[in-house]
Amino acid sequence: MKDKAADSREPTDVPSEDAESSLLELLVTDSSATAAQSRIDGVVVGLVAGFSATGAPLVEFVGNPTGTPIEARSTLPLSPEDLGSEIALLFEGGDPRRPISIGRMHVPSTSPSTATSISTSVGAPPEVERDGERLVFSAEREIVLKCGDASITLTRAGKILIRGAYLLARSSGVNRIQGGSVEIN
Repeated sequence: MKDKAADSREPTDVPSEDAESSLLELLVTDSSATAAQSRIDGVVVGLVAGFSATGAPLVEFVGNPTGTPIEARSTLPLSPEDLGSEIALLFEGGDPRRPISIGRMHVPSTSPSTATSISTSVGAPPEVERDGERLVFSAEREIVLKCGDASITLTRAGKILIRGAYLLARSSGVNRIQGGSVEIN
């Protein structure tokens, strides 16, 4: 008679072909699960690290499997001025090796001089509008453009005052001075 300890050491199940194919499926499933763990879903913020020889952006981001900047496709053109800028990235099929730049991250400016449109709501305030073809500054009382000792002032009364240490007026066509009266010196 065999003792119970000897029985527990003897294999009772011999692997069959079905068991081997199940094991193979398990290994394939495990490698798919590992691939799914390296999948990136959603938007990731990355940086423009450079440009390839073809001009495609090279991007860096958390979760980059290569550890070096990866060439990305882009929905909007990026230029050398964008180097170091934060960009929003999506990944084709969730694959972190296939980034797609969907655009630069907008950083709001606290300086009104960089704004495209400035307006306030109290009592007909100054306005600035820009549409690419025309730049309009408007104010109720006065607009002053100033640089150093030079200035151009526009007043509500219709006066244009040009001041500076040196004034030059050039024209390739007619240079006309017209007014109710013209005083020189």
